[in-house]
Amino acid sequence: MYSPFPLLRLPGVVLCEIFKSLKIGEKIKLSLCSKKVSIQINNARLYSQKVIVDLDRLCHKIKVYSENNKDSFEIFVHFNYGICDPNSIKVEGRTLSVISVLHGIKTFWKNHQEGFLSVIRHLLKIFRCKFSIYNDFYSDLYEKTISELFNLQVEFKTLTIHFKRAGDQHLFWNQISNKLGLVEDLLISSTFDSDFIPVFTSWPQNINILNSDWFTLESLLTCPCTTITLWNSSLGNKDLDEILKNWKSGGFPNLERLIIHSHRIRNNGTTILGMNLEEMVIQTDDGSKKATFKLGYQSIEMSVTVSQ
Repeated sequence: MYSPFPLLRLPGVVLCEIFKSLKIGEKIKLSLCSKKVSIQINNARLYSQKVIVDLDRLCHKIKVYSENNKDSFEIFVHFNYGICDPNSIKVEGRTLSVISVLHGIKTFWKNHQEGFLSVIRHLLKIFRCKFSIYNDFYSDLYEKTISELFNLQVEFKTLTIHFKRAGDQHLFWNQISNKLGLVEDLLISSTFDSDFIPVFTSWPQNINILNSDWFTLESLLTCPCTTITLWNSSLGNKDLDEILKNWKSGGFPNLERLIIHSHRIRNNGTTILGMNLEEMVIQTDDGSKKATFKLGYQSIEMSVTVSQ
């Protein structure tokens, strides 16, 4: 008969190495065993692995996985329909029932919002997290979750902004527009009201806008993103002239790739900066960078590299 292993009696350095060696699921399950174990894991958080936390509100699921996607664990957040578990546990001061399932656990809460935010706060104490969130429909829970994540100053791997209800756009955008520096990849899939033009007071690292007719040349010239993708744009060949002149003179200092799809782009022999882009390689005025181009039907892709 095996006797219990006195894990918490190990020296702190040894205990930290044990926690570092655990898989994602093992660490999450162990953190739920007792408050003492959870505190020890929290203390070792800065030495823990980096993880991506994928929030799927539609399927009531939180997936936690490693950056190389070789290790993952799923936490399902369900409404408690009277489930009573004598072995219930506490997470963030809230009592809940937990059931182990293949590749994860099911948790049961008074409401989904409480469950999502409590699990998120618990994960932030265990790992160094980047979050990814997408919903293909608008909901209050979606907005509240994003707002709360920004309030917690977490980093986003991917954030999708999607509206389907007019009137929600102004308030929500104003709440998050100054926090987009926390976002690596921002996807805007909404079509905004004609009387509302979003104003960026901060920028993500990369931006992808599916319906970008509202995104003007002036907005683009101030965009410091690394990758910029504009679909259904209203920009044309004259605008491309201004974009390239700006880039040549030192604008877009972080730009690595610019992709624009627009019905106003003509590539039937039309020149830009007096040259045929399909055969063109241009350099910045100081010679530090060069740009090459790919032309498609009503589209242009510009790739920037450092000159050798």
